[in-house]
Amino acid sequence: MRAAYDTVIVGAGSAGSVIASRMTESSAHDVLLVEAGPDHGAEMRPADLRDGTRNSYRVHDWGLSHRASTSAALRVPMPRGRVVGGSSAVNTCIALRGVPADYDEWAERGLAAWSWERCRPAFLRLERDLDCLDSVARGDGVFDPNEHGMDGPLPIRRAREDELTAWQRGFRDACIAHGFARIDDHNATGALGVGPHPRNAIDGVRQDAARSWLGREVRARGNLAIAPHTHVHRIVVSRGRVTGVELEHHGVVRTVAAKRVVLSAGALASPGVLLRSGLGPKAELSRLGVPCVRDVPAVGVRLLDHPGTAIFAWPTREGLSDTSASLLQIALRLRSKHSRFDGDLQLQPGSYWFFPIGAGLSVPGVGVMAQIGKPVGHGTLRFRDAHPHTLPTIDSRLFSEPADRAVALEALELGRALMDTPPLRGLSRPVWPRMSRLRDRAALEALLPSLCDSGYHPSGTIPMGEATDDFGRLADVEGLHVADASLFPTIPTANIHLAVLMIAERFGAWLRDGRTPSDDR
Repeated sequence: MRAAYDTVIVGAGSAGSVIASRMTESSAHDVLLVEAGPDHGAEMRPADLRDGTRNSYRVHDWGLSHRASTSAALRVPMPRGRVVGGSSAVNTCIALRGVPADYDEWAERGLAAWSWERCRPAFLRLERDLDCLDSVARGDGVFDPNEHGMDGPLPIRRAREDELTAWQRGFRDACIAHGFARIDDHNATGALGVGPHPRNAIDGVRQDAARSWLGREVRARGNLAIAPHTHVHRIVVSRGRVTGVELEHHGVVRTVAAKRVVLSAGALASPGVLLRSGLGPKAELSRLGVPCVRDVPAVGVRLLDHPGTAIFAWPTREGLSDTSASLLQIALRLRSKHSRFDGDLQLQPGSYWFFPIGAGLSVPGVGVMAQIGKPVGHGTLRFRDAHPHTLPTIDSRLFSEPADRAVALEALELGRALMDTPPLRGLSRPVWPRMSRLRDRAALEALLPSLCDSGYHPSGTIPMGEATDDFGRLADVEGLHVADASLFPTIPTANIHLAVLMIAERFGAWLRDGRTPSDDR
């Protein structure tokens, strides 16, 4: 690690990996990519990062927790990846874009550069949809090549019929019997119904952002340096412009000079870096004992996430729960009763779920999980002090709003109806909630605070249009850009990984070419 770089990127997760790769395509930039966790290189990756069938919860995790609801007695884990690749290296590999209205909503809030029309090219640029490639080769018209990228860094594939577990296939067929359309491509414009999840896992191997954007050739570039096991204390700002970053590597603290800093540490960590740098709400900086460099009231005030709920069931047929398969293969996406957003309600069968039976033992069951895509409520993020290793206190406040509870009840009641529809009928017995609760709306609503968890999609903690402009710039701080899920002014309906990659693709191109959002038309 040298004493000075043109650009320091803070965080080598989904956004940071992409931006570093794109910026260093130009020899005009000299980039240091900083990551608190380890770097496993371009090829050799540990088993938990390779396994795209399930999340990795412990080995490469930050150890965060959150209180899911206002009445929850305990805090539960909030997994976040601490490794080059970030949470893309440990997640469930869902590759959904959301719907055009998600991004047009951003434009409606005054962020014209983030309309669907302006974002769409970056979505196409980042992906290599293998199913679309196959469809084009066959000439069968199942996938529209105008809807997909076919030469981007991120490979995407959907489960084949012969790969589906009995539970996944049964859920799909029950949805069709219930009247929902069968679809092949959840990322096609206007697609609603049931079909295979697009996933960035190929033959069970996770294709994370580091694997896809930081390959051997990229790492060989002379203008890219990666600094793993390096924790960021603060961004140094002098006379209104960035001058460097204070870093800690194996206990040694030093300042690296930089003309530009791109903050991509994620929605839970990026606000802390700003606060420690004196950039945030004046009253909060005073409470933390940090001198105020810039009063930015919207930093770290609001936390967006997708509330989740589920029905856990005991299989009544041997072999129904398959722990060797991907946890998620099929999804039902629909518009909830009172929403203006297509796909704001997502139900998906879980191939397995582990029931504890005592003495540290568990047995596998199955489940139907629901994700609320456009919640009205939001959570909070708070730091106890300004120590650089202090983790935030996260209160997700899921289902705190009546509108969100109504969608959750709709989801659970639909899940119950599907489980009682052939060909799922009789294959399992709900155990949490029990069928008596599932049939009693008032009892079910009372249960919601203990039947919810995060969708692991934290976002919106440094929102564009409030904390930053449409280029992630805080007011009057030259040389600083925020570029990760923190920027979301509202949360997209779907899992957010592809939305983060889209943001990073755009920032990477802008910064590489010396352009701004207003130039990108």
